[in-house]
Amino acid sequence: MPDETATARRDDRPAESRRARLSRTFDEIAELYDRARPGYPPRLYDDLAELAGAGPGSRVLEVGCGTGQATVPLAARGCRITAVDAGPRMADVARRRLAGFATVEVVTAEFERWPLPPEPFDAVVSATAFHWIDPAVRMARAAAALRPGGALAVVRTQHVRGGTEKFFAEVQRCYERFDPDTRPGQLPPKAADIDGSDHAAEVARSDRFGPTLFRRYERDITYTSAEYLDVLRTYSGHRALPDAARSALLGCVAHLIDGRYGGRVTKRYLVELAVSHRR
Repeated sequence: MPDETATARRDDRPAESRRARLSRTFDEIAELYDRARPGYPPRLYDDLAELAGAGPGSRVLEVGCGTGQATVPLAARGCRITAVDAGPRMADVARRRLAGFATVEVVTAEFERWPLPPEPFDAVVSATAFHWIDPAVRMARAAAALRPGGALAVVRTQHVRGGTEKFFAEVQRCYERFDPDTRPGQLPPKAADIDGSDHAAEVARSDRFGPTLFRRYERDITYTSAEYLDVLRTYSGHRALPDAARSALLGCVAHLIDGRYGGRVTKRYLVELAVSHRR
């Protein structure tokens, strides 16, 4: 039987022993990452403006900008952005995408060691990246970068139950065969079972911010088998597998999609926004 007690594990809690190593894998495939990863729902940017003040003219520090998937929409809304990413290839793609925005600067640096500018920011935004920052310093550094009353806005993304549910149950056999970290019977969690209290507790422990406000957005994205494999190739856990195991896993997934699901599957995502204001 599926292990229902374990289904609410989050996608964004890397073991500390692997965090730094896994975080570097994305830079190896920057162009693929930019092409394959989905962006964020428009309502997220409405809420960033409303709850975090990330609107026209605001000074925004983006932590872990990647290839600019959240940076471009924020820039289009008139934010003045300093975007920091540790990966030189990722940052290069972001600079290319943001070349038309005079009020955006992309910096290649590790946020933990990057010298903060003297003028504080109105908002610190991190989209699907904050969990890669050293937990020993990320709250203190974010608070130090903000003006009093400024907002820390953290976006997290989780694969949840929905879409082509039967496929995601069946595909576990591929993972159990080729990925030794797969728990038997593992299923995507229900969106209602995803708990954001770990982030709220971390914010509270820092004693630098007020209460955390949450907004959630669910959406379905349909992929061809080739498109879905490209998405999987951007996941740190897949990239950490030995080449032979990863190739066999992806082949197994493709065979299942093409052979039993007509070449297309739908994946459901939960995007969670957490906003906390500096004291």
